Amino acid sequence: MAVDVPDLVDRARRGQPRAVARLISLVEGASPQLREVMAALAPHSGHAYVVGLTGPPGVGKSTSTSALVTAYRKAGKRVGVLAVDPSSPFSGGALLGDRVRMGEHASDSGVYIRSMATRGHLGGLSWAAPQAVRVLDAAGCDVVLVETVGVGQSEVDIASQADTSVVLLAPGAGDGIQAAKAGILEIGDVFVVNKADRDGADATVRELNHMLGLGEARGPGDWRPSIVKTVAARGEGVDEVVEALEKHHAWMAEHGVLARRRAARAANEVETIAVTALRERIGYLREDRRLGSLGERIAAGELDPYTAADQLVAELTGEG
Repeated sequence: MAVDVPDLVDRARRGQPRAVARLISLVEGASPQLREVMAALAPHSGHAYVVGLTGPPGVGKSTSTSALVTAYRKAGKRVGVLAVDPSSPFSGGALLGDRVRMGEHASDSGVYIRSMATRGHLGGLSWAAPQAVRVLDAAGCDVVLVETVGVGQSEVDIASQADTSVVLLAPGAGDGIQAAKAGILEIGDVFVVNKADRDGADATVRELNHMLGLGEARGPGDWRPSIVKTVAARGEGVDEVVEALEKHHAWMAEHGVLARRRAARAANEVETIAVTALRERIGYLREDRRLGSLGERIAAGELDPYTAADQLVAELTGEG
């Protein structure tokens, strides 16, 4: 059913949660009106500070996200939350249960929380996450918190989708070598050792400092990732996390990093949309047997796959 996009965007910008929910649903469902929606949102976006939270399962991402929402609301900021849950490879469904841990914010009109399913997309995020962030941005959120699924070594997409990436770890959740193998040392701007009331928290901090020291050389003006200890369930250390986030935000703005990250994020989004469109066109070629014909010629030894791919690209781009 067609919707009145200008009216929907106007109501979302006035803070009506139903309108925000409808816009995100249009994004998730790849609505035929999606292009109209994005065009209407474009003039109103680009203002929100996007913070990504990632880390292993059970480290306390949802609890930490809820604590950050509380801290930002005390500062008078409107907050949007995207909590991404994994989709089942068997049923296709997702629990979407992160909101249960954020129930204390359910009645706060200054907070919008949306759970999204990955729908098979790797990297810890939903394919629709960038557009959903734009909806929350245009709806007037000052801060958008994006929480990944917590799947371990495949959730590094957040580094390209957020202004600041927060990596959460917990004592006893694996040594520094495991963290390095997972790639999280490269993507973290702020590291949070949650559940710091457990034994081994100080050792985890020392290990992180050591591993970060083994990384790439940094100049005097370069950003060195902060490491903060928290007990998110009790709200301890959360103000220090917010302080670290604000310092990173200020550093990025001062050194032009924020603008470059946002431009790169937009470029990645354009590439994803373009590649998706090309895949759809390849699907059409498969249906009318042109792609199948190339496959038959390769199987018969008449053509090699690279030449066939060149022919396919030429046909798709109109250069053939």
